[in-house]
Amino acid sequence: MRYDKKAKELRAEILKMLYACQSGHPGGSLSCVEMLMALYYEVMKVDPKNPKDPDRDRFVLSKGHACPTLYAILADLGYFPKEDLAGLRQIDSHLQGHPDCTKTPGVDMNTGSLGQGASLAMGLALAAKHAGADYKVYTVLGDGECQEGLVWEAAMAAAHYKLDNLTFMLDYNKLQIDGRNDEVMSLGNIMKKFDAFGFECFEVDGHDMDAIVSALKAPVSGRPKFICCNTVKGKGVSFMEDQFGWHGSPMNKEQFEKALSEQEVE
Repeated sequence: MRYDKKAKELRAEILKMLYACQSGHPGGSLSCVEMLMALYYEVMKVDPKNPKDPDRDRFVLSKGHACPTLYAILADLGYFPKEDLAGLRQIDSHLQGHPDCTKTPGVDMNTGSLGQGASLAMGLALAAKHAGADYKVYTVLGDGECQEGLVWEAAMAAAHYKLDNLTFMLDYNKLQIDGRNDEVMSLGNIMKKFDAFGFECFEVDGHDMDAIVSALKAPVSGRPKFICCNTVKGKGVSFMEDQFGWHGSPMNKEQFEKALSEQEVE
C-alpha cells in the first residue's frame, strides 16, 4: 500500500517523542495512526498555511492521550517544525500531554477528560448547521472512553439534531489501562449500540487505509456517522501489540531501539 512507508515513519516519530520524555501513551498512539492518516491525508479539508481557516474541517481527538500521533502528522504536514516534536510533554513546549488549541497550530479543540471530546465535536457540528457552514467534524474515540456516559449523551444529541456533518471514529483496540475492555466494563455490541442511537454505522479494519477512507467518504443523509475501526494496541511494535501494559509505560533504551528498528522500511 502506498501509505505503508508513511505509517512507519510516523510510528518512528511517535516512539522517538515518547522515549525522549519518558512518559506518555505508546499503545493507544500507535493503534490510531492509520485512522488519523486517512483523515489528514485523504479526507479532511485543511490547509497548514491557514490553520484557522473558518471553512476548514474540524478534528477533535477525544482520546487526547494519543496526541503524539496527531502531533507527528501535523508536523509532517507543515503546521510546525518537526524539530518541535522533541519537546513533547516539556513545560516550555507547545506540545503538551493532551492537545491544546491555544498552543499548537492545527489543534481545533482541547481534550483531556475522557468523553468530553464527543460532546465538543457534536457542538462544533451543531454550530456548523446553525451557521449554514459546509465544514465537517470528525472525532476519534477510545473504546475504554465509551464507558463514559458523556459519550452517549453526545450520541443521542447528534442523532436528535440530524448531524450528518459529524463522524465518530472508534479506535477499537479492545484494551484500556486496567486490562481488556470485556473484563473492566464490557461495551457489548458497539455497532448495535450506535445504530440504536441513530447513527449510520460502518465497521472496518482500522489499519487498512483504503477501507477507512471508503467509510469516511460514504454518503449519509440526516444521520451522524459511526465508524468502528478494529485496531491493535501498540500496532507495529512486536512486544507492545495487544498488551495493555503498554497503555502508558515508558520504554528503556533496549526496548526503544528494538521498537525503532521495526519501523525501518525494507
